[in-house]
Amino acid sequence: MSSTDILIIGGGIAGASLGAELAPHRQVVVAEAEDQPGYHATGRSAAFWHEGYGGAQVAPLTRASRPFLEAPPADIAERGFLTPRGAIHIARAGEALALVPGVEARSLDRAALEARLPGLRAEWVQGMEEPGLSDIDVAALHGAYLARVRRHGGAVMTRAPLSRAEWRGDHWLVTLGGEELTASVLVNAAGAWADAVAASAGVQPLGIVPKRRTMVQLRVGQSGLARLPLVVGADGSFYFKGEGDRSIWLSPHDEIDCDACDAAPEELDIAVAIDRFQQVVDWPVERVERSWAGLRTFAPDRLPVIGFDSRQPAFFWCAGQGGFGIQTAPAAAKLGKALILGEEPDPSLAGVDPELYDPARFG
Repeated sequence: MSSTDILIIGGGIAGASLGAELAPHRQVVVAEAEDQPGYHATGRSAAFWHEGYGGAQVAPLTRASRPFLEAPPADIAERGFLTPRGAIHIARAGEALALVPGVEARSLDRAALEARLPGLRAEWVQGMEEPGLSDIDVAALHGAYLARVRRHGGAVMTRAPLSRAEWRGDHWLVTLGGEELTASVLVNAAGAWADAVAASAGVQPLGIVPKRRTMVQLRVGQSGLARLPLVVGADGSFYFKGEGDRSIWLSPHDEIDCDACDAAPEELDIAVAIDRFQQVVDWPVERVERSWAGLRTFAPDRLPVIGFDSRQPAFFWCAGQGGFGIQTAPAAAKLGKALILGEEPDPSLAGVDPELYDPARFG
């Protein structure tokens, strides 16, 4: 039987980033149930840093993460993970067009919208440009975090689903697949399975639920789209961005209740996405090149859950990252590290209030 200081359940961006922060200071094992880490959510992300995404209470984590994503430490990567893209928010007459306070933006009139989006349909008369939005190289970021865990002596286990976890008074006895190990701290970074992991460990679930998000790659009758900004509907019913010269990534911005599973897109949701897109621009849709779905996981108040459980002080939550888990991962991991090690938070977290994300808020 092996032992470790900290066992992290879940190898997606939440578990990988926290493991990378902890590995230089404690013995860490990251355990992933699938054949590869990040299979369900991290690997299916739309992959952008959007300052106001998730609302005003998530924005501090997003802002605190940007310096790391732009210029990571040398032992993480040789270059940054961001590529500027920008965003254009559009609205019909009478619709509210507003961003989270503090986000850099400028208004666009109809003429400016037409210049940026040729073929924009007539009803879209209001616009706002957000220049700070950037693409994130998610695969590189996730891989760099996992590599740092290993580089500092940590282990990344795959095909290691949690079977049971029992608190023995001063340590956890955990069964991962057919292997047993002990740990001083058990971290729940299991994404859509977070509540199930809690229940397996005898910890009260918090009501964290997965939602299915649909993505479609379309080939369209319009060229020059590779660097097309992210186009976002003010009513929250769609977003799309350029992918290739004549292709886009499109989502109906859906959040469909589902079980924790290997999510797949449904034909109806793909059709809804295409219909909404065709109400925005007059670009002919030539074919669906591919489609996929991912799981976004939310706590009841839609804020992340980062901290020790109020009833089981050896059980740490790192879950409920919604659709903003990639862009907040650097700051969330630094916060998690400080809480687990009992240290003062990194100076980069000066604008972050840990109580917003404390599991104790659920009673």
